[in-house]
Amino acid sequence: MPFKNFSFKNIASETFTQATASLILTWKEISALFGLKQDVYKNPLHRPLQKPVTAILIGAGNRGNIYADYALIHPDELNIVGVAEQDAIRNGRFVRKHNIAADKRFYNWQQVFEREKFADAVIIATPDFLHAEPCLKALEAGYDVLLEKPIALTEAECRQIFDKAKSTGRIVGVCHVLRYSPYFRQLKEIISSKTIGDIVSVQHMEPIGYAHMAHSYVRGNWHNSEKTSPIVLAKSCHDTDILRWLINEPVEDIQCFGGLKLFRKENAPAGSKPRCTDGCAVESTCPFSALQIYYRDRKRLYVFDLPERRRNWDYIILKKLKTTDYGRCVFDMDNDQPDHLTINMRFGNNITAAFSMEGLTSYEGRRTSIMGTKGDITGDMETYTITDFRSGQKTTWSLKTDFHGGGDHRLVQDWVQAVAHNDAQILSSTIDVSVVSHLMAFAAERSRLNHTIEEVKLYK
Repeated sequence: MPFKNFSFKNIASETFTQATASLILTWKEISALFGLKQDVYKNPLHRPLQKPVTAILIGAGNRGNIYADYALIHPDELNIVGVAEQDAIRNGRFVRKHNIAADKRFYNWQQVFEREKFADAVIIATPDFLHAEPCLKALEAGYDVLLEKPIALTEAECRQIFDKAKSTGRIVGVCHVLRYSPYFRQLKEIISSKTIGDIVSVQHMEPIGYAHMAHSYVRGNWHNSEKTSPIVLAKSCHDTDILRWLINEPVEDIQCFGGLKLFRKENAPAGSKPRCTDGCAVESTCPFSALQIYYRDRKRLYVFDLPERRRNWDYIILKKLKTTDYGRCVFDMDNDQPDHLTINMRFGNNITAAFSMEGLTSYEGRRTSIMGTKGDITGDMETYTITDFRSGQKTTWSLKTDFHGGGDHRLVQDWVQAVAHNDAQILSSTIDVSVVSHLMAFAAERSRLNHTIEEVKLYK
């Protein structure tokens, strides 16, 4: 049925009774169908810039490069003029890529603030434990900030950054990139339009994927919550944030269950060795084999900072697997992060939500079901379907996007606009709202460990 001929008013009643009758429409058609006004691909608050925003990157790893690459695509909007990165390989690559002057190249973040202020803003994409201190220093020095999540490792530090941003009047954007993806923006717009009536409840799931879980949270930088941050903060503050944003009501109570079931020493198979390179008897059939993931399949190699020339890759990768945590057996690590957890939440206006973080899945990509008084929505970050209770009509929208649903550079674009015009309202994920998602995560972790129901309050 062509969309231009579609109308709920002129469809014969028998059409409504066809089993799971469905329309697959463009977002423009869905907007017209449901009376939506906002173009989710554009921020109406954007205005022309008189000159590019200048910024310093602190932490030139994977995430830092993703945000800074916006300057390569839009040099009229953002100019990266400095970098602080302790790893010499990453530092050199970034300097060449962005043509950084020698006197603005640093090997630790402290050196940036030993100089007089020489840019508009700072992008902080350091390891989690190095978020709070440079952020506070940047605010004191008069910089606006784009801060990779999590904001900080403790509730006290999060509140300290929140208070410092308010007292200095500087903009702190938090990298809750899901808010900027077309998929979640469209869900937000549909919910706000009351297309499915009032929200009653939400079920949300984050399937991490078994290989990603093993890479990041068993072998990787976030494998130990005491040394980094609990997984509910490090991975799932995206999800507490998106739930709070979609529901648009204050969260009142949180209860969390979960733990570490599989990746434990007692579950090591017979014949396994401390490293996959040690002649493990089950390496060839193990789904978590480091030799398979990194050496044979050549996946997730960004953690090794390999040289651009591939001639010595075999040697370097094998050496890394023999000397770093990435080559260790997943059943013989000092990891303590849960591989599964569930959070129950009670929001204002009698709305409930349930969130599941699952490390042992064969797939990735968040799944969300939103139940309303007039209809429901189900989606998986690429496709969602709206069902109208009265008619039974199903309307589907689909879009292929890149990592994080295409939100990374849309976040940077909004942040650049906010800094250029000194207008934090342009940015959806300011510290004012993003800190709540972290308080939710901290409350969830307390609940999980102490078997309690926790309250969430921004102001104590």
